[in-house]
Amino acid sequence: MLIREWMTKDVITVTPDTSMLKTSKLMKDNNIRRVPVMDGNRLVGIVSDRDIRAASPSKATTLDMHELYYLLSEVKVKDIMTSEPVTVFDTDAVDDAALIMENKGIGGLPVMNGAGELVGIITDHDIFRVLVDFCGAGKGGLQLAFLLPDKLGVLSPVFDAISHNGGNVLSVLTSRSRTEDGTSYVYIRLHPMDGDKEKALVENLRQSMPLEYWMDDEYHCNRNCEGK
Repeated sequence: MLIREWMTKDVITVTPDTSMLKTSKLMKDNNIRRVPVMDGNRLVGIVSDRDIRAASPSKATTLDMHELYYLLSEVKVKDIMTSEPVTVFDTDAVDDAALIMENKGIGGLPVMNGAGELVGIITDHDIFRVLVDFCGAGKGGLQLAFLLPDKLGVLSPVFDAISHNGGNVLSVLTSRSRTEDGTSYVYIRLHPMDGDKEKALVENLRQSMPLEYWMDDEYHCNRNCEGK
C-alpha cells in the first residue's frame, strides 16, 4: 500500500505570512485540521487547528470584538507553525506513515516526491479509510476471529473449512500485540451469505477450528473468550 494511493493530492496550503485568522477560516471552510506552510515551492512548516487554539486568546479575555479580530489578524502562521515538519515520500508504505503518526502523536504528514516537491498530505482520516477498506467493513458479512499458532501452513485448514462450508473470504487481518508468544489472532471477514448457510458454517467451525468469536449483527463468543 503506497502512500500515493491513499493520500489527499489537492493540498490546501498557506504561506508563512498568512494570518492566523485567515488560516483558521480556511480550515473550517474546507473541513481540515492542518495545512502545510509553503515559502514558494519549499515546504517550511505545518500548522494545525491545535496550534491555532493554543495561540488564540482565552474565552475569558477582556478584549472587545474589534480588538480580538485585530490581534488574530496580526498573528502570522510563521509565529505558530511547526517548522521542519516530519514528512514522508509518496512511495513510502501507508503503514510506515501510520507508525510515524502513532509514535510522534501527530495527525498528518506532508508527502513529498523524489524531487522534494509537496505532492500530497496523509492524515489519520486517510489511515481510517485504509482500515475500513481492507477490513471490508462497509460490505457487511460475517467476521470470524481465530487464535492460531505461528506455524507454517496453519491457515490452510481454516480456509479449506470455510470454503467447504460455502464461505467466500473478503479480507484477512492478523494481530500479535495481544497474544502470547507463538500465537496470533487472525480475523477473517466473509462475503454476506444466506442466513441458514451462515449458521451452519459457524457451527461447523466451532466444532472443528479454534474459533474464538464471530460477529454478524451481534458479538458471539465461543468457548471461554469472554472478557478478552
